[in-house]
Amino acid sequence: MSSLYEKVKKTLPDTPGVYFFKAGDKVLYVGKATSLRDRVKSYFVKDISSVRSPLIARMVQESDEVLFEETGSVLEAFILEASLIKRYTPIYNTKDKDGKSFNYVVITKEEYPRVFTLRGNELQAEHEPEDFLHVFGPYTSGSSLKEALKIVRKIFPFRGEKDKIGSKRYSKIHEELGLLPRLGDEVGREEYMRTISHIALFFQGKKKKILTQLKKEMKEYAKEMEFEKANLLKRKIFALEHIQDIALLKSDREEGGDMRIEAYDIAHTSGKDMVGVMTVLVGGFQEKSEYRKFLIKTVEGANDTKALQEVLRRRFTHDEWRLPALIVMDGGKAQYEVCKRVLEEFGYQIPVVSVVKDDSHSPKGFLGPSLFRKKYEKEILLANSEAHRFALSFHRKKRSAF
Repeated sequence: MSSLYEKVKKTLPDTPGVYFFKAGDKVLYVGKATSLRDRVKSYFVKDISSVRSPLIARMVQESDEVLFEETGSVLEAFILEASLIKRYTPIYNTKDKDGKSFNYVVITKEEYPRVFTLRGNELQAEHEPEDFLHVFGPYTSGSSLKEALKIVRKIFPFRGEKDKIGSKRYSKIHEELGLLPRLGDEVGREEYMRTISHIALFFQGKKKKILTQLKKEMKEYAKEMEFEKANLLKRKIFALEHIQDIALLKSDREEGGDMRIEAYDIAHTSGKDMVGVMTVLVGGFQEKSEYRKFLIKTVEGANDTKALQEVLRRRFTHDEWRLPALIVMDGGKAQYEVCKRVLEEFGYQIPVVSVVKDDSHSPKGFLGPSLFRKKYEKEILLANSEAHRFALSFHRKKRSAF
């Protein structure tokens, strides 16, 4: 392990937060983590250049210090990361990106402001600064940002991009779900603007200030014997103080209808034109927009397990991709074990099932936890079949390109 890592490893907690790579007084990179200990460790694995990218390898090499800041939840780490990127504009966060590729939270300047997300290109091309009370960002992951807003909206119901005041069906659905207050009826503008103020404070990283305000208001309502309003604020306070139980990444390990399964396979011709793929099932259906292709960079010859190791390491450096609830490998014990080792390296405890094939490449058995094999056999076989098909298709295209 690097001497840089040795300096910090004993102090890294297994908690959410943000971390900084620095060179002197200059911040080179800011990242967020579910576990600071596991995330920072992942930068000091062997072959970081091929596992992540030459750019990140260069950033680690240039750094002389790693600092971190704990947060109360993954959601707060996500928001703090964006705030720090905006403050420091670290070169390795913004290199090879422009403002159009980032995502933002906007709060409109209306009687009853709306809260929603925009991409940088939409913000620049379709809107003027005076359209908004607040703009928060940049955020590197659009999908994580939408998850974050869902959590915030459960605590502070707000008017979304398409919600119209009145009897429109879209708004009524959100009212019934408790995501939109009955504006102009039960909730007046003054009360709604307090909610907007709390949302703005939250995206500024000022949760403590919100809690102070809410506790003061709760005591005032209780003193005036308005117990229903006091109890509503009490529930908001509890939700804010236990965000880690709400969990931005709750969908990472979903059981049931929205469970995410990832499957991996390698294809080559006697070690030539070697490629790897990841396919994804969500709720038992192919999620083709989430499929990923990998050109193998570090392996020479027909070594499927080494190629799988490279693919898995590269996949798990992507914090912006949802974690799977189950991983499906194609092959026997060697493939199964290499997946387990990579997961251990990154600090993840995700169940793995390997589909063992016969000489005609038909499934003949499984390795892995029997609970998952029995419960999700249909999904496992579909994910594995998709990975094999996708890998062969990618390999054929690569081979025919030369």
